[in-house]
Amino acid sequence: MSTREKVEELVLTDTESSEAHHLVLYNDDFNTFDHVIFTLIKVCEHSAEQAEQCSLIVHYKGKCTVKSGEIEDLKPRCQALLDAGLSAKIN
Repeated sequence: MSTREKVEELVLTDTESSEAHHLVLYNDDFNTFDHVIFTLIKVCEHSAEQAEQCSLIVHYKGKCTVKSGEIEDLKPRCQALLDAGLSAKIN
């Protein structure tokens, strides 16, 4: 393994450990795609394309990580998703 490969591996490990928390959105039978997309754009600062992709993943897989990061950043975002009638949890 070259020195560069070792450095890249260390950087990836450090990045992963600093973003140990994930905001997960769960599927439900009540909210429309438009509502979910709009809410993800507003709350998670997604692009329209990213929000649409996440909504499709939630629909077909049952859940999707919509944001990763520090717990202090994710808590108010999770609460905003819940306030909008969506099902979300921080892991």
